[in-house]
Amino acid sequence: MAPPSALLVTEVSHSYDDRKALDEVSLEVAAGSFTALLGVNGAGKTTLLNLITRLFANRSGSIAVCGVDVRRAPGEALARLGVVFQSRAIDPNLSVEQNFAYQGALYGIAHDEAQARGKALMERWGLGDRLRDRVRALSGGQARRAEIAGALIHRPRLLLCDEATAGLDVAARRAIVDDVHGLARDDGVGVLWATHLIDEIAPDDAVVMLHEGRVIEAGPAKDIAGKDDLASVFLAKTGAGAEALA
Repeated sequence: MAPPSALLVTEVSHSYDDRKALDEVSLEVAAGSFTALLGVNGAGKTTLLNLITRLFANRSGSIAVCGVDVRRAPGEALARLGVVFQSRAIDPNLSVEQNFAYQGALYGIAHDEAQARGKALMERWGLGDRLRDRVRALSGGQARRAEIAGALIHRPRLLLCDEATAGLDVAARRAIVDDVHGLARDDGVGVLWATHLIDEIAPDDAVVMLHEGRVIEAGPAKDIAGKDDLASVFLAKTGAGAEALA
């Protein structure tokens, strides 16, 4: 039997007073897949992630993480996901391994086990020698990798990343995107990668285009692009200017 989808969102809407931020959004992240949630700022990406993580309560439709409904069994669902928001959630005054221990404690994971899990990921990404450094001493890309490793301490099957490369240079962004693709490919983690940057999306990635709260296109990036390129298709469908993808 095939495993359940890492994430299944079905006809979810959300409003802020009279403004509808999401309008019957449906999408799926298959287990072990990298799915890009592509949209300009204000498209509704962060609102959707806030609903998935229960920062907001969904009042319409359904959201399931690894087959568990987030509204009916929030604790069980949230235990299956890790999240990296655009704003940093890692303590810059603690060492990398101290941050891992703190993150593990939130999930009842013993100090040494949490550090061992985080260390394994940092070594895999070539950063095993930075474990005892304070986060503030790391480069932006290194700190972001440490934060992603922390989000995986409890071994979730779904990883949500909201503009996770914001503020980083091109080389650091590419390295992080490659690392997260590796988590999907090699570890079977389902990834929902919210971004407005086309160059973070590979031809074989699944893409969900979100615009003004609606899904306007979904499928493999290469199929959506067809004989054109993904950026041109996105700009044509949304009417956004090229600066929206910068």
